[in-house]
Amino acid sequence: MNKKFENREDIAAKVKKSHIILMPDGSEIALDVNDKNSVVKALINISDEELKKYILSEEVKGAEKPEPPSIKIMQQHELVDYEPASDSGHFRFYPKGHMIFELLSDWAREIALNRLGAMQIDSPVVYDWSDEEIREQAGSFHERHYVVKAPDDDNKEFILRFAGDFGLFKIMKKAKFSHKMLPLRIYEFSKSFRYEKRGELSGLKRLRAFHMPDIHCFCKDVDQGFSEYINLYQKYCDLADGIGIKYAIGFRILESFYKEHRDKIIELVNYSKRPVFVELLSEMKHYWVLKHEFQGVDSVDGCVQLSTVQLDIKDAAVYGINYVDSNGAKKGCIICHSSIGSIERWIYLIIENAVKNAPHSFPLWLSPTQLRIIPVSEKQLQYCKNLKFGGVRFDIDDKDDTLSKKIARAGSEWIPYVAVIGDREVNSESLSVSRRSDGSKFIAAPEKLELEIARLCAGFPYRPLPMAVMLSERPIFFG
Repeated sequence: MNKKFENREDIAAKVKKSHIILMPDGSEIALDVNDKNSVVKALINISDEELKKYILSEEVKGAEKPEPPSIKIMQQHELVDYEPASDSGHFRFYPKGHMIFELLSDWAREIALNRLGAMQIDSPVVYDWSDEEIREQAGSFHERHYVVKAPDDDNKEFILRFAGDFGLFKIMKKAKFSHKMLPLRIYEFSKSFRYEKRGELSGLKRLRAFHMPDIHCFCKDVDQGFSEYINLYQKYCDLADGIGIKYAIGFRILESFYKEHRDKIIELVNYSKRPVFVELLSEMKHYWVLKHEFQGVDSVDGCVQLSTVQLDIKDAAVYGINYVDSNGAKKGCIICHSSIGSIERWIYLIIENAVKNAPHSFPLWLSPTQLRIIPVSEKQLQYCKNLKFGGVRFDIDDKDDTLSKKIARAGSEWIPYVAVIGDREVNSESLSVSRRSDGSKFIAAPEKLELEIARLCAGFPYRPLPMAVMLSERPIFFG
């Protein structure tokens, strides 16, 4: 119980590091991240703008970034807000923000269960700090833990988990499985807690309570583990490209592992078709020999980690997670830790990415309202109420305002499609539509517009409108 754990900063200080940019053709560009001028010079011939921004923002110590606009936008759009009655770094989600959160959670679940064939579990968020396995795994993070005291025993200390590993590994220690079942993939949607320092907190980018869609793959040896690593890398690369987020890729690799497996790492870089940043470590910092991060780039050229995969050669031994080999003997697993990325950080990057768009806009499948119906006057209101759009989140602006004010309100809410209904539209059973993405205006039948929205959202999850259809029936949560 009195064991002194080194924190992660102390451990990192003992590890020698070198840095390179690894190009898709296998060539390397050496970097001295302590010399900003030399880094800037080395980056001149690198065409990947996101990688440049990532290296200068996260790997080279420079000027502080301004406050990202997503903090004000998440409030103004009534998505997410600070909770003053809680600890710093904890947030309240309004109906529209909660819907986006649930859609992204659905998306993560689809990836894990359907595309990767994982099995889903759930485990507790609070753990006994006297448990030797928990202390061994989490000791270096202890200064970042939330500590919970037992109400009836001042000497009994618990911690809130900072990741989903704790409960999962306890489950897998008890599980019986053979080499024929490997790789074995387990999914958990885990709420986690890290007591980040007050000066590090920044909206949804850096917070103290967050939700992680984690996938752990249990493998029989390093070769199978690396194959699983490659599979996860490619899946997450495809998904990041599919959602349209701008990102860079950074690797952290044990130097001896890099030398042994360099050809396969170059294959990963080729798959991404872009150069990557590589940090080479003289010895292991934690439990992994290889990890990478997809770093999303925000609107002020700061970066935030999204998806990550880590090749773990240590934790199975700590927890006693074994499989039965072909000879009936027990052997320790190799573990691929991976996360699609915290839901809160995806929301952060989606808002930040929206600011980069002209005009500002959310992805259509995540827009709380996809179609706004605006009657010119009360005369057309009943016609608007009779309209049906299957699988489309639409609402009706029935507020007692002028037409120009209603159109301006739809613009300020970044509504992707706005349909104005006057006598002409009622008589022709059509819609006068404005499409935000390209500024075009056109006449369309309701069913044609429904098909267009469905086509553009194909492949993504759907949830119904999270608020009343009539704007006059909605409470105001912010402002």
